[in-house]
Amino acid sequence: QVQLVESGGGLVQPGGSLRLSCAASGIIFSIYTMAWYRQAPGKQRELVATITNGGNTNYADSVKGRFTISRDNAKNTVYLQMYTLKPEDTAVYYCNGYYRLNNYWGQGTQVTVSS
Repeated sequence: QVQLVESGGGLVQPGGSLRLSCAASGIIFSIYTMAWYRQAPGKQRELVATITNGGNTNYADSVKGRFTISRDNAKNTVYLQMYTLKPEDTAVYYCNGYYRLNNYWGQGTQVTVSS
């Protein structure tokens, strides 16, 4: 049974930081491309960042320079370090893993940026 379990969300003030984690089980984690998506109320889900099995990263323009995606294959975990958070970063953040035809999602974790 495949599971992606996100953690680390919460309420943070503008300018603050959070680190999200996504622990994977039931997959050969090291071969998967991992990604973080987010969905704000009334908006479509959007891609935030990806990291390939080789460690190559890519970011949405809106988070470049503020967010960092990383992975620890020994722990089957992908991270999203978020700095200088803005109210517009408020969303449910989802972990995603894909390899060929296999595509899996976590349940999401809420991030709220507000004073």
